[in-house]
Amino acid sequence: MVNEHLLAYLEGFLSDERKQRFIEILSQRTKYLTVAIEDVYQMHNTSAVIRSCEVFGIQEAHVVEERYGKRLDKNISMGAQQWVDVHEYTNVDECIKNLKTKGYKIVATTPHNDSCFLDDFKIEDKTALFFGTERDGLSDTVMENADSFLKVPMVGFTESLNISVSAAIILQNLTNQLKKGDFSWQLSDEEKLEKRLDWSKKSIKSIEGILERYHNHM
Repeated sequence: MVNEHLLAYLEGFLSDERKQRFIEILSQRTKYLTVAIEDVYQMHNTSAVIRSCEVFGIQEAHVVEERYGKRLDKNISMGAQQWVDVHEYTNVDECIKNLKTKGYKIVATTPHNDSCFLDDFKIEDKTALFFGTERDGLSDTVMENADSFLKVPMVGFTESLNISVSAAIILQNLTNQLKKGDFSWQLSDEEKLEKRLDWSKKSIKSIEGILERYHNHM
């Protein structure tokens, strides 16, 4: 349960405009769609995908860092990591298991499979979109565990899009579809309160001292 007394205390340090902005943004946030990024070599690409998640209202992202180590670049993501919950994994099996346990369908995005073009893809359940490396695409593990495959249609000579461009196109399309459909796509009231508390902490300078004073007076 969220400590609503603490939330009210911390929001006293924020402007009315800031508090209202949190509420407005959270009304458009979703966990019904999520993104998983597998072993992307170019660190700016991982960070750019996180930024697209933030822009299109995706609250959670999953980053598999098995081969190349940490790939997040705070300068590229422009602070998006503050507002998106990023879950990191050392192997893709763990990531897939976690998402399936939470009820997500695994959707592999790949230019090498014509199973479903983006315009024909219909969201039916909670969906986790997997994006892979620039050169090799997704691993065999993801492809073998995928419930379906998704592809952005292209008519040029180039075989594939940059991962960050592909993610932005797909997220823009599917978040629009989600909001037009009959889905319970929004965060729960409890989840919204949790994020208001989290974001308030991240927005206040000298937060450690403020929290210490709060707890000393409780």
